[in-house]
Amino acid sequence: MRAVILNSIMLMVSVSAVTAADRVRGTYVEVRTCQVYTGPCFANGEVGSAGKNAIMTWRINGGNFAGVDLAGQSVAVVVKASHTLGFKGLDDAETKKAIVIIDSTADAQETTALKDFALLQTGLANAEIAGIHRADIDMQFDVDKVTASVEIGDYARLQTRKARKGDCICSNESAYYPPLTRLKGFVPGVTIEGEVKARRLGTRWSVPDSRTAYLGTFEVDGADLRLAESL
Repeated sequence: MRAVILNSIMLMVSVSAVTAADRVRGTYVEVRTCQVYTGPCFANGEVGSAGKNAIMTWRINGGNFAGVDLAGQSVAVVVKASHTLGFKGLDDAETKKAIVIIDSTADAQETTALKDFALLQTGLANAEIAGIHRADIDMQFDVDKVTASVEIGDYARLQTRKARKGDCICSNESAYYPPLTRLKGFVPGVTIEGEVKARRLGTRWSVPDSRTAYLGTFEVDGADLRLAESL
């Protein structure tokens, strides 16, 4: 009986250790081409004309994906869609194309793991990826001040901060559209500087001084990762 109990305890410890090691966590910045900190009246005025483009960037602080340690690595996804990315996020678009940008410091194994991680987080299919690119990715995320900046080679330059009361126009603002990926915690924000270029998608856009950002943290548990590996 004692042996059974000891074996059970050892199994529980082993499972906990594997789950902790597999958990991928870090910081996240998203910028859209429509207002996300807004009210219904402003949002309705943009539907169909804005919000068809977005950039998502993950900075991984720790954790393994598919057995690969990704601590210190970053990955970004630039999306061009046929419709405004609204309440259903990427699922709102009938068609969409994206490029995945991998941190230039990643080796071959890390590159594959980062690409698969990005697909898991966005729900994008391989057929919707127009290209895999490499660039220097630098994300500076101040958790206390809730500000962030992102530089991705020649692809993007972003500077964001948490939205404040002074950013309200109609006093009915909220995080109107949800972020495009699952996050542990997030706040809507203001894009102070937002320039994105993606020649492969035929798109170039700029959204300075706009309420178009999300800043957040993510944590993907081991169960999700093992499920992804089996697909």
